[in-house]
Amino acid sequence: MQWFGLVAVSLPGLAALAALLFTWMQVGQTSKELRISEQGQITNRFNAAITNLGSQSMDVRLGGIYALQRIMQDSSRDHPAVVAVLSAYVRQHARLPASGTRKAQTASTANSLPADVQAVMKVLANRLPNRDRGTMIDLSGTDLRGLQSMGGSFLSARGLNINFREANFEEADLSGAELVDADLREAWMLGAQLPAANLLRANLREATLDTANLTGATFCLGAITGSRVKHDCADLTGASLNSANLTDVDLEGAKLADASMTSANLTGAVLAGADLKGADLTGANLTGADFTGARLKGAKLKGAKRDGVRGLPPSLR
Repeated sequence: MQWFGLVAVSLPGLAALAALLFTWMQVGQTSKELRISEQGQITNRFNAAITNLGSQSMDVRLGGIYALQRIMQDSSRDHPAVVAVLSAYVRQHARLPASGTRKAQTASTANSLPADVQAVMKVLANRLPNRDRGTMIDLSGTDLRGLQSMGGSFLSARGLNINFREANFEEADLSGAELVDADLREAWMLGAQLPAANLLRANLREATLDTANLTGATFCLGAITGSRVKHDCADLTGASLNSANLTDVDLEGAKLADASMTSANLTGAVLAGADLKGADLTGANLTGADFTGARLKGAKLKGAKRDGVRGLPPSLR
């Protein structure tokens, strides 16, 4: 009788537990179905946006671009695919002319980018880089002359993949752009606006930055390792910086071997410990620059303005 009494008392609780379990299973099934439905909707939106990218109408293409931006914002899972699609769009629609290298253009007028390419660049610039999951933003060999300010950044942390190799940024506005670790080898950046840009550890080997505005740009970062200061710098080996504005730029420990900086403005620049072997500083303004400990074997300083310069060996004063 006691046993039957315990069973009778427990029945309401068991019934409530069963009801709770059933409700939980229903909620789980509903959530699963909702996720499947949401993924189906995103797939449909993605397919529609891709279709719009192939339209002959600029307005329709722009709609497709902004639809993909919304998908990136709504779905971290689909973010890498959207980045890959948009990068391919720029390579297809802003491809460098097959005729030739930008370096053959000694004096060309920068083009204004088509509205759709400009829109894609802005979307990529303002994405959330932590969602890339290793996806390469490959914009190598693209013609981005006249790119307007994007109000964002391409990179915000080391190790993210971005390839601008041989890209044309002539007269582009990259003010304040985050280009940490970017591959800019052989990039053509004639007259580009790069004030306050972050080029830490960027690979700028043989890049052309003649007449570029690099005021306040970051190329190097000093980090104390034990009792030493280790300088983490961009690689400007063989780069062309003729007539570039490098006022007060910190290039301590930078790689500038064989770089051409004729008539460049290096007023107040810090070049302590920099590798300047074979560099051409002919006619450069070196007023107040610091060359303490710099390697200057074979460097050319003919006609350079040296008022208040520090650290130059007697043979180059």
